[in-house]
Formats: sequence, structure tokens, C-alpha cells
Amino acid sequence: MTKPIPHLTYSQYLKVEELLELQAPLTTPSAPDELLFIITHQSYELWFKLVIHELDRVIQHLNNDRLFPAFHLLERVSEVFKNLIHQLDILETMTPVAFNQFRSQLNPASGFQSWQFRELELMAGGHTSDYSKLAAVEPEWYARLKARGDKPNLRTVFLSLIKKRGLAQHPENRDELLKAILSIYEQPIQDELQTLCEFLIRVDEQIILWRFRHVQMVERMIGMKHGTGGSLGVPYLETTLKKKFFPELWQARTAMGTDSY
Repeated sequence: MTKPIPHLTYSQYLKVEELLELQAPLTTPSAPDELLFIITHQSYELWFKLVIHELDRVIQHLNNDRLFPAFHLLERVSEVFKNLIHQLDILETMTPVAFNQFRSQLNPASGFQSWQFRELELMAGGHTSDYSKLAAVEPEWYARLKARGDKPNLRTVFLSLIKKRGLAQHPENRDELLKAILSIYEQPIQDELQTLCEFLIRVDEQIILWRFRHVQMVERMIGMKHGTGGSLGVPYLETTLKKKFFPELWQARTAMGTDSY
């Protein structure tokens, strides 16, 4: 058991002095809103770290057929993304003029290079093939992402759970998975799995909403120009809005109920 540190202070525990040294604006003299930009994105990376930590725990719980502890953590992940959406509102208090005072200093860095968000996507059910471009930009990060892609993720453990519960022999088949999901919603005995489905689609929805708000923020700041680091900016970001980690959960809504409305 770890022994407590005598006379431990708040600042020592949180390493406040070191933390406050991590914001280093590049402009000289410092552009007034560059600090806002740095703090916002550093806090994003801290929240991404927490989401990765919690999704690791969720995957472990579901792998061991422990659903109730997973519910609590999935709710936490959803609430984190609500907070990330709100942080965009704070960032948007910066005007395009203020952003352009330091934007050129960011090149060639780009938010596209956030390996933690990429790792988060893989844990939710994304594919490493989506990030092949990172191999040229950041080969070490790509190797890390490839290693993460070889591990179980939220989608694969969900499919495994469907199979273990005898609801589908081949849940990787999307038609068979859709039938299994519909059976979960139609049978009261499957209430526990139905609750899991609702938590999973909620996480999916919050990530989609964050993507959408992020696209709107970027367009508000730079219009349709290319992003720093050669990224395509808004046109690329708009293509990500169609990403769903559990499309069958969304598709099941269409198949539920009756057509005689």
C-alpha cells in the first residue's frame, strides 16, 4: 500500500506549477487569444486521456460479462463529450481576426495529428485503415494506433457479448446483428442488453454531436480554407459526420414498430 506523502499540498498533488508552465505561446509579442487556444486544446487532450482510460475499463467489464459497471463508465464518457462540446462555445469567443494573429505560427501542426483522439476512435470501433495517412506524418503514432487496432474495442466486445448470449452466431454479419438488436428490444428478458444498447448509442451520438460542432467552429474561424499542416479543413471534417461506430443501433430504429402511421 502506498504511504501518504507528509504535508502534501494541493499544488504538489496536482503539480500546478509544472502544469502552468506548459502554455507557451509562439507569437512575439504574444497574441492575446493564443493562450485561450492552447489551454482549450491541452484540456481536450486531458479529457481524451480520461476517455481512453474509461473505455479500457468498459471493454474489460464487457469482456467479462459485467454490464452494470460498464453502464456507469459509458455515462461518464457521454458526459465528457458534452463538456467538450461546451468548450467549443468558449473557444468561439475568439474572433477570426484574433485567430489569424497567431494561426500562421501553428503550421505545420494540425489537430489531425491528435493521436489520442484517433486512439479513442479505434477503441469505440474505428478501423486502423482510416488512419493510413498518419504513417507518413507520424510513423511512431501510427505504430501505436496499429497496436491499439489489434486489441478488442467497444464494438468487438459488444458483438462478442451478442454471440455469448446466443442472439447471433455471426454478429459480424450486419444483417444478423440487426436482427439480434431488434430481438433485444422486443424481449423484456433482454432488458440488461437493451440498456447497454442505449448507453452505446448515446456515446455514439455525443461523438457525432462533437464532430458537428467542431466542423461549425472551424468553418466559423477559417471558412473553407485548408487547415494547418496541409489538412483539407472543413471539407474533410464534413466527411467524418457520417461516421457511426454502431450503425446497426441506428438502423434498428427504422425497423422498429409499424409502418402504419
